Amino acid sequence: QVQLVESGGDLVQAGGSLRLSCAASTSIFSFKAMGWYRQAPGKQRELVATITNGGTTNYADSVKGRFTISRDNAQNTVYLQMNSLKSEDTAVYYCNAQDRLRIDWWGQGTQVTVSS
Repeated sequence: QVQLVESGGDLVQAGGSLRLSCAASTSIFSFKAMGWYRQAPGKQRELVATITNGGTTNYADSVKGRFTISRDNAQNTVYLQMNSLKSEDTAVYYCNAQDRLRIDWWGQGTQVTVSS
């Protein structure tokens, strides 16, 4: 059983920054890719950013240039650095890991609230 534990969510003013962390209970080398998704009230969960085992990154257009996903293999942790936050970034942010059997694992989510 894989466990993903997110942290770092908070209340922040527009224009501010936050860094989210996702700690995995197993080596992140075992995953094909990891990523961050978010879900705002009344909306569907959407992709924010992903990073493959090889380090290739992908971002939603709405966060390009503002958010950066990275990974620390030694710490089995993936990060999401969020800068220039906007009110529309308010959501619950979920960590995702896809293993080599294409099974998706999810964390419990962390709340990010951006006040305007």
